[in-house]
Amino acid sequence: MIKITLPDGSVKSFEKDSTPMDVAKSISEGLARNVISASFNGTTVETSTKLTTDGSLVLYTWTNDEGKKAFWHSSAHVLAQAIEELYPKSKLTIGPAIDNGFYYDVDFGDKTITDKDFKTIENKMLEIARGKHEFAMRSATKAEALSLYKDNEYKTELIENLEDGTITFCDHSTFTDLCRGGHIPNTGIIKAVKILSVAGAYWRGDENKPQLTRVYGTSFPKQKELTEYLALLEEAKKRDHRKLGKELELFTFSQKVGQGLPLWLPKGAALRERLENFLKEAQKKAGYEMVVTPHIGQKELYVTSGHYAKYGEDSFQPITTPKEGEEFLLKPMNCPHHCEIYNSMQWSYKDLPKRFAEFGTVYRYEQSGELHGLTRVRGFTQDDAHIFCTPDQLDQEFKNVIDLVLYVFGSLGFENFTAQVSLRDPEKPEKYIGSLENWEKAEQAIINAAKDKNLNYVIETGEAAFYGPKLDFMVKDALGRQWQLGTIQVDYNLPERFELSYKGSDNETHRPVMIHRAPFGSMERFIAILLEHTGGNFPLWLMPNQVSILTLSEKYEKYGEKVLTLLENHEIRALVDNRSETIGKKIREAEMNKTPYMIIIGEQEEAENKISVRQHGGEDLGTISVDTFAEIVKTEINKTKRQF
Repeated sequence: MIKITLPDGSVKSFEKDSTPMDVAKSISEGLARNVISASFNGTTVETSTKLTTDGSLVLYTWTNDEGKKAFWHSSAHVLAQAIEELYPKSKLTIGPAIDNGFYYDVDFGDKTITDKDFKTIENKMLEIARGKHEFAMRSATKAEALSLYKDNEYKTELIENLEDGTITFCDHSTFTDLCRGGHIPNTGIIKAVKILSVAGAYWRGDENKPQLTRVYGTSFPKQKELTEYLALLEEAKKRDHRKLGKELELFTFSQKVGQGLPLWLPKGAALRERLENFLKEAQKKAGYEMVVTPHIGQKELYVTSGHYAKYGEDSFQPITTPKEGEEFLLKPMNCPHHCEIYNSMQWSYKDLPKRFAEFGTVYRYEQSGELHGLTRVRGFTQDDAHIFCTPDQLDQEFKNVIDLVLYVFGSLGFENFTAQVSLRDPEKPEKYIGSLENWEKAEQAIINAAKDKNLNYVIETGEAAFYGPKLDFMVKDALGRQWQLGTIQVDYNLPERFELSYKGSDNETHRPVMIHRAPFGSMERFIAILLEHTGGNFPLWLMPNQVSILTLSEKYEKYGEKVLTLLENHEIRALVDNRSETIGKKIREAEMNKTPYMIIIGEQEEAENKISVRQHGGEDLGTISVDTFAEIVKTEINKTKRQF
């Protein structure tokens, strides 16, 4: 007999060679019908894997992320079989599960795959799935594996890098593939599939190697779920920040300026400025002091901080000067500069904490294939701040930053989020700098703060920054997609590297603790996510133009200007549209520009010294005075923009 420990802590005895499916059946028939994957002692296994020792077992269904991963990984195998049968001359390479689906990289030779081929591939996949073929793992020797793929140089390269005795294959139907495991019981569970797109992809991400065709797909256990997902994709296309940014005239890119370097247009620059002022106002109340640092620094600065070792090879190359041996770098982070600002003076424990804030632009040389609108750029502005405090102050300072982040999220409509405590990977100490003692203190400080603030948090091992653990805020947008927004990090290491100090109450010299924080993260990425979350319908307090005054004809232009002045006296942003266009066209254009309110002005409004108000989306608020309208606007702003 073997003892199996379940997630609730209960321990059950089973015959040796029992499977996860046997365990599921012992719990309930309903669970057995729905379980599609499992992990045993932390290792992903099949539901048919024989369990031979005592251990901990977790069963996964479609509702679990791990279950979805197994489902989509298995679907990638079905896609590969379909491609192999439809295109016998093709060479398969790798096909992992990804967020919301899977892909397979294929060398199709002289064949080009287009969207016209998608339906044929989908039909073949469904035909295979209906066969209810079981996924079965088996071991193979290196010689056997190389023999199987003697005509496939891609698989051969993968196998050459594997140790004999560690090579496994997965078989289903007439198909076999090199694979480490993690599958659903059989293909019949796959009820709906969709090929989404194809793209070019270099073999193993190396642009010096052959270019392959990456076939993206997704699959679901029910057709209804696929239909809902495709509707979500269509909505996401409408909300794409690149599309909205162009329509709303917020930002642009220029090949002459360079890839990944956004240009902010007047409306976008005004939007950024409002966001900056919003945070600056809150920071001032919280005791932050604004600083400004240059866009470059001597290479030695980033060698000291560790950023050169982290980003140097993959970033912009050093800038040389006429002076021999002198090198500068475009700054990859603001924190080394802030450390030097701290170091410019002598501090006592009575002076701390010091909170230095900056909207500082940093630069990273992202690969061109990874650039994506504002979410992945080469130059971006961080709402950076660094707090230098005593160890006794750390707990309260960290909690104060959490309060600031929650204020930002609340004022901008991000209500659905979880906090992620990102810790180091103890199995890969080479990824991090600093002593184990400092890491343990920093990690415990973050966990304690998350508990004390009653945050809904999860712990993720291996997601820490190279210099310290962090608290990341994972926000779900209006479409249910998850984004990392806002981060707080505890750092004992940079104070050591920069030899930061303060004089304590004991008159001895001590090291401060450093907190890194950025509620927005980067202005570029934050605005992109905010655009997609709101669909361009920003909170009223943030809108570039809050009101469009639409005149029925040129006769009412003067009254329109009078209304504009009255609104400006109430600090309401408005503009007058007195073009010789129909009122219908003016309304349509204001709707397209996401203008929250439209004021219609004609003979009756001028005679009564009032305005007719229409809300974005078509609701008519009737004819009212400017003062009444101003109160409506202020009330709405106060509802969304919270007090800090």
